[in-house]
Amino acid sequence: MFKSSSRFALIFSVFFCLSTNVFSASEILNDSIPDVFLLGEYESSYEKLVTNCNNSLLSVADNSIDKASEQWLKFLSDLEKFAENNEFDINGVKIWLSVFWNADGSIDHIAYFPKPKSRNIDFMKFTQILRIFSVKYKLNLKSQQCFSHNGIASFPSFAD
Repeated sequence: MFKSSSRFALIFSVFFCLSTNVFSASEILNDSIPDVFLLGEYESSYEKLVTNCNNSLLSVADNSIDKASEQWLKFLSDLEKFAENNEFDINGVKIWLSVFWNADGSIDHIAYFPKPKSRNIDFMKFTQILRIFSVKYKLNLKSQQCFSHNGIASFPSFAD
């Protein structure tokens, strides 16, 4: 009835579909996500992160837009300087950015995605820069719980 190559293709297709479904289920169950990742990856874990860390940078900055903006611009400026010190040029990069801080101001996770008009760079290297930066950086704000901010970043930031 089936030729051996057709039978092989059918078995391979079934195995591939099953293994993909198992992988997706394990991703949903796995709460560990990288410290830095592209938006769109780890969607279910990202949604949990957003839900669990729903306190905003603005609320931690005593609902002062000036104070929150100052902290955000300092964060962007420090990131820009860090990249420059590590000989990685991010001028011309435009990204959507979600930053999640721990209560002590240290960075828990960074999720980002390049905007369509962004300069093309090695985003694997950029992820590494963000990962190292996130380990070393601490915001000058503290809270009773984790907090986050979503925004657009363009470099140079002109924050100085």
